Amino acid sequence: MSSKARIVAPPGPLNATVRVPGSKSVANRALVCAFLAEGTSTVTGIPDGDDTAVIIDALSQVGRIAGAGDTWVVKGSRSVVLPGIIDAQLAGTSSRFLTAVAALANSTTVIDGGEPLRSRPMADLHEALSSLGAAVEPLGEPGHLPVSVSRAQLRGGNLAIRGDVSSQFISAVMLIAPLLAGGLAISIEGELVSRSYVEMTASVMQAFGVRVDITDNTVRIAEGAYTPTDYFVEPDFSSAAFPLVAPVLRVGSVVVPGLAKSVMQGDAALLEILRRVGCHVEMRGDDVLVMRSEVDQLFPVSLQMADCSDLVPAVAVALSAIPGESRIEGVGFIRNKESDRLGDLASEMRECGADVEVTDDGLVIRGHSSVSTSAVQTHHDHRLAMALSLYGLVNNEVIVLEPDVVSKSWPGYFADMHVILGTPEVEK
Repeated sequence: MSSKARIVAPPGPLNATVRVPGSKSVANRALVCAFLAEGTSTVTGIPDGDDTAVIIDALSQVGRIAGAGDTWVVKGSRSVVLPGIIDAQLAGTSSRFLTAVAALANSTTVIDGGEPLRSRPMADLHEALSSLGAAVEPLGEPGHLPVSVSRAQLRGGNLAIRGDVSSQFISAVMLIAPLLAGGLAISIEGELVSRSYVEMTASVMQAFGVRVDITDNTVRIAEGAYTPTDYFVEPDFSSAAFPLVAPVLRVGSVVVPGLAKSVMQGDAALLEILRRVGCHVEMRGDDVLVMRSEVDQLFPVSLQMADCSDLVPAVAVALSAIPGESRIEGVGFIRNKESDRLGDLASEMRECGADVEVTDDGLVIRGHSSVSTSAVQTHHDHRLAMALSLYGLVNNEVIVLEPDVVSKSWPGYFADMHVILGTPEVEK
């Protein structure tokens, strides 16, 4: 039987402090770098979501990681050993990173996942690894999971890869590049979407002692070695979007402790978006404050979000409460995320009373206040579940079906957000 969470936010202005988990995007990169380093690294601040759990489980099976909570010690080595079968479940980033790492192993690894992950495109990554000499064999539909990966005649050199599909493909290849003979020069064909995530990959790699040069549409990584490092994973701006947009939907203030340490993440673009729509944004030491009073006017905006596409669900819901026409553009590629993050998001927003139209590369949102009661599907997508729950601030109530999908990145989402959304009535 399907589970559901009924959300009725408490009345009155917001006055909330919400702690968010560490960045799963940073954590996944740090865990891979630590695994490939020659020696012992400690990674702290790791969130407990499904994405990081997949990588931790894979490393645990081969005895390369130990720890608990948000602190894990990784015993790295250039001699790569992975389990024979890795079940990535619904973790897209983890499946792609581990597929690339599997190309370094001397044994064969099968990468698989749940049906929603099997439907997501992987062809560009598989083709890239094959062109570098890895043996990549589909075990089902070509270009999708499951896939068998082994080292074969792996080598470095030059690689051309499309930039308009998923930055995760580029990041996956970048992470293994230092261990390839001769290093790797990656030529990115066309527009690079989510450039900030490629830059994040470079930043984490550099923290582990590897030099990465990014110029225009070329990424160059010399042959070398990762250095064992004690690494701290800062709070996740992608997760912080959900509490921080709340003052758009209802007056008041929200503080996210420690988030100012994360302003180099691409999704920190959220702060400028909130300023543009009329919120007050302030850094208070390491904390970030967003607030809006009764007299503050809200403004519709047009946004190019190709470099911060994970913000789209939270921002779209917030924009639907701002009178006038807003636009989100440059994000057509997010149709191939955990869900169709344009079509599915728009459909569920309409269920909540929003006026939203899907375009080739984004959304047109004609904002107005909504007071309906609604039940929304999550489409196996954690970010849709979290974003749509925010309608509890402006609607009579919102019922989120299959709310446990938030476990992918923020298992404690509903508990941590109780100061904004109240304590949901959960029915299994």
